[in-house]
Amino acid sequence: MTNNAKTPYDDYLRATHRLGRIVSCVTLILLLGAPFLMGSYLGALPNLGAAARGFLAVGLVWTVSSVVEFLVYTPMLGAGGSYLAFITGNLINMKIPCAMNARDMVGAKSGTAENEIISTLSIAASSLVTILVLALGVLLLTPLRPVLSSPALQPAFNNVVPALFGAMAYMYYRKDIRLALIPLAVMAVLFTLLPSLTGSTSFMIIPSGALAIGLSWLKFRKEAKA
Repeated sequence: MTNNAKTPYDDYLRATHRLGRIVSCVTLILLLGAPFLMGSYLGALPNLGAAARGFLAVGLVWTVSSVVEFLVYTPMLGAGGSYLAFITGNLINMKIPCAMNARDMVGAKSGTAENEIISTLSIAASSLVTILVLALGVLLLTPLRPVLSSPALQPAFNNVVPALFGAMAYMYYRKDIRLALIPLAVMAVLFTLLPSLTGSTSFMIIPSGALAIGLSWLKFRKEAKA
């Protein structure tokens, strides 16, 4: 007999989705409405036809990228973490590394209640810290401008993201070096031969992810037959 009894976790997910959808809609309205409101007040509304043509020029690429990111990141972050991450933004640079590091520290698995809670808490903490740092940055921007504009610090600022993802990637690469190196090598060669692709890194998640999944599946089949 099937047990259809509701658990506290089911109630949590239901409430999370309800609140997440409401806040997502409010955020979307604010993001789209603020420019038009300011434009109307200042008498500087953009040419909607030109804006539409500009969107179509890049919209298809970013639409595919956004769908791919949703499909990839949502199972990793869970419901609460996904709503928080997509609303606050900066997923690749901040939210994903923070959630993955927190999950690895406690040993939580994707798709579990533990991962849901850990991802939500870690992304919430990351968002609050980001707001705090931005507020301090605005307040201290003028006093620190001579230091931040120093030529000696520019190489460090230019390599923050590579350093962050290089350290984070190593944690996963060392689990299976051969499986990690093949997609990395293929993408490195592809970007070297076609430098123009560096502007479409989000879109390139599709072939690189498909390659990694295919290799993982082949490895699974090989181990299953052994």
